[in-house]
Amino acid sequence: MNEHAEWSEAEPSTAPAVATVTPADAADAARLVAFGLQPKLQPARDQEYADLLRRYREDPPFARLADAVATGLGLIVLEVSPRAGMAVTAAEDSVFAVRMGDYARRTSADGGDRFLHGLAHLAVAVMAFPRPEDLADDAYIGRVTVNGVDAFVRQACHRLEERAAEQGENTDPASDAPGLETAWRIWARRSATGATKDARRLAGSTTGIVAKAVTFLTDSGFLQRTGDDHGGTYRTTARYQLQVRELAGGAAMAELLELGIVPVTDGTPTLLPADSGEDLELVAGAGLPFHSA
Repeated sequence: MNEHAEWSEAEPSTAPAVATVTPADAADAARLVAFGLQPKLQPARDQEYADLLRRYREDPPFARLADAVATGLGLIVLEVSPRAGMAVTAAEDSVFAVRMGDYARRTSADGGDRFLHGLAHLAVAVMAFPRPEDLADDAYIGRVTVNGVDAFVRQACHRLEERAAEQGENTDPASDAPGLETAWRIWARRSATGATKDARRLAGSTTGIVAKAVTFLTDSGFLQRTGDDHGGTYRTTARYQLQVRELAGGAAMAELLELGIVPVTDGTPTLLPADSGEDLELVAGAGLPFHSA
C-alpha cells in the first residue's frame, strides 16, 4: 500500500513539459512570412532569410507557427525551400489578393480589356509550361516572349473562329452589343502593335497588353527578363512554377492546352500546326495569378 501511494505521488513529476511559444518565436515566424511576401528576395542573398528557412525545415513547431501566421493573413503556403524561399499565394479573401478587374482598370478604361488582360496572363502560363511534366519538374525553366505569346493567342483565335464558322455560330456580333463579344474575338480584332509617330508600342495593342502582363509577373518575382528580342524575352522562376502548378487544374488553362497549338520552344513565336480534336471554347475572363472577382 505504501509503495502504491509513493508511486501515485511521484507520477505527476514524470509528465513531459509542454513547449510554449514565446513572443520571439511568433516574431520570427511573422518575419519569415514577411520575407515570403518579397518575391524578388532570394534566400541565398539574405542570411536571416536562409536561417529562418532552415529553422522552418528543422523545427516542426516553428513550421506550424509560421503556417498559422500565413493562414491568419489569408495566405496559402505553396512551398518552403531554398529554391523558392517561402512561396505564398493569396487566398481569395486575403487583403493581398489581386483582382483581375482592378488590374485591368489600372491599364485601361475599356471594360472589355479585362478579358484581354486575363487571356494574356493565361497564355503566358500555358506557353511557359505546356506539358504536365514541365510543371512536375522542379528543374524545368520555361521561356516566353511578348511576340510569341501574342502569336500563340492569335493562332488560338484563328482556330476558334474556324470552329465557330463550321458550326454556324455568329461571328460578327452587333457593334452595340459588346457583351456578345468573346475574349478571342476582341483579341483577333485588336491591332498587334498599334502605331505611334515614334514607333512605340501602344499600351492598348495586344503586344502592349502582353508586355503589361509579363512586366507585372516580373515585378512579382514570377518571371525574369533575359533580353529584348521578339518584344522582350523572359524565363520563369520557381515561384511562377509553383503558382501555375497550383492553378493548373483550371478549365481555361486545360482548354487552351487541348487546342493543340502550344509548342515546346525557347519562347520565340513558333507554333505547332492545328490538328483536329474536340470542340472547345475559351473561358472568358480567366487569368493567372488573379482572382476573378
